[in-house]
Amino acid sequence: MTTFNDLGLAENLLRAVTAQGYTTPSPIQAKAIPLILAGRDVMAAAQTGTGKTAGFTLPLLQRLDNGKPANPNRCRALVLTPTRELAAQVEQSVVTYGQFTNTSSTVVFGGVKMNPQLTKLRGGVDVLVATPGRLLDLHGQKAIRFDDVEVLILDEADRMLDMGFIHDIRKIINLVPKQRQTLMFSATFSKEIRQMAGQFLKDPKQVEVNPANATAELVKQWVHPVDKKRKAELLCHLINSKAWNQVLIFSRTKHGADKLSKQLEKNGISAAPIHGDKSQNARTRALESFKKGRIQALVATDVAARGLDIEQLPQVVNFDLPNIAEDYVHRIGRTGRAGSAGHAYSLVSADEADYLAGIEKLIRRKIDRIDIEGFEPDHDVPEGRAGRVAASNSRRESGRSAHNRGNNGGKTNNSNTTNSGRRRGRSGGNRQGNGRGNK
Repeated sequence: MTTFNDLGLAENLLRAVTAQGYTTPSPIQAKAIPLILAGRDVMAAAQTGTGKTAGFTLPLLQRLDNGKPANPNRCRALVLTPTRELAAQVEQSVVTYGQFTNTSSTVVFGGVKMNPQLTKLRGGVDVLVATPGRLLDLHGQKAIRFDDVEVLILDEADRMLDMGFIHDIRKIINLVPKQRQTLMFSATFSKEIRQMAGQFLKDPKQVEVNPANATAELVKQWVHPVDKKRKAELLCHLINSKAWNQVLIFSRTKHGADKLSKQLEKNGISAAPIHGDKSQNARTRALESFKKGRIQALVATDVAARGLDIEQLPQVVNFDLPNIAEDYVHRIGRTGRAGSAGHAYSLVSADEADYLAGIEKLIRRKIDRIDIEGFEPDHDVPEGRAGRVAASNSRRESGRSAHNRGNNGGKTNNSNTTNSGRRRGRSGGNRQGNGRGNK
């Protein structure tokens, strides 16, 4: 079995890895680190939660540790990320693994005051982690120049394309030296990503550790058909009846995230929304409260959630299915990370049938559908190729048995039962949710 000692890393970096409790590299780390240390351009595809950040952070630190310190208003390595949260997490990885090196770093992104970032850049930094927009703003103010960039890293390149950053990326790449090492990390090797790599990388070595668009093997997935108007009610029922203490919920829109968060709060479930219209401070507070267990539910849009690093997140709920099938893969990749079991639940209404069909085609599998008693939809979700697990009572019970193994508890909630149908839904849900799954 490969260990970190086999990858050619320096002693001070191995010390930092050991301090974090790691001994065995993940597949992406085992494949990418030696190539990066050899100076190759690398195009790597890896799903969220596979250790890709350390996969480029460790060899980057080794390359920079023996060089001259950065000049004023310069950086030696530039890491571009699509979101503020991911930028902050990448820079934290640089700090964590660089604790026994002389490497300096900082992070810059929008949504916060620029003056502190100007001050940090004045003395120069070895590693600069940035979102494209703020980086170009700082360059326009002559706070940063790219003449000394030795390594350029595009992290979650597919998401940067989705978010329309391609023009900003082109501007930045035209400003960095042509003689450089370039690394591109993406969840998928789409046609657009391959074209991008062909333009920006030189003879890149391709690394792929998961089949294209494969969902995490440890994530168990279910679809709960429900009428759109009862989605919030069903979600509250699931959270309470299964005693979910931590759940990440995806909404398709910012307005929907705000609205759902308020609905959860009204039903006694502590919640907070996180999306692009929230200030950076508000987003940071919400994320920290969620990680520390002060709120049960974090309601996020796809853009805000990309790059969130939450250890051992037990479950994810798709309140709305994404209209881009690949986003489903990214969403459920929030759970089932680093060897932990994960559970993904999708509340699907009839008008989302096409989205569901697209997701199942992408992941090349059928997702089990389970009706929750008392919440059976008036408007069925067309079966398509997925098939219905709950076509009969016996199959429904079988599905519940499988579903039961993935739940976190069976606390009963009797609030807001306004009719017998809803009472039956909670009763059925309690029978379904009396197991405790792995976290």
